[in-house]
Amino acid sequence: MSDKTNSYPPHLRPPDPVVVDNLRAQMTAHHVQLATLQEDRPRVRRQGVEALKRLLVVAQSDTGQSRRIAFFLLGLYNGVRFPFDLTDFRGLDYALFQDCLSVLALDYQPEIEVHQYFANGSELFERLASSWNAEATGRGT
Repeated sequence: MSDKTNSYPPHLRPPDPVVVDNLRAQMTAHHVQLATLQEDRPRVRRQGVEALKRLLVVAQSDTGQSRRIAFFLLGLYNGVRFPFDLTDFRGLDYALFQDCLSVLALDYQPEIEVHQYFANGSELFERLASSWNAEATGRGT
């Protein structure tokens, strides 16, 4: 740049073309990413809701993985009351783990809260918490 340009205060100097080009590229990439997320939303919602229904059945059961699934769902319902240890994913069958990922993808851009996908969802999740004594244990392990 010329000496005359550098004599201006920083807020009045013309923008650096390289910086402007980088910002444009970042904004374009961001817009493409948002468009892709929006386009993919119906599939993510469908798969997530189906997975959520399967996981609720497991959480209400008495299998070796039910407790982990219950605390995962409760963590999405209210993470402050029901913290979930991410290492608990390691104890899940792969299919259940994939269902959890589908539910996380659903909840990444929530249209509604996870419990609201069910009739009387709040009561349902509170009963789930009660059945696993979640308030007393405070953790999913």
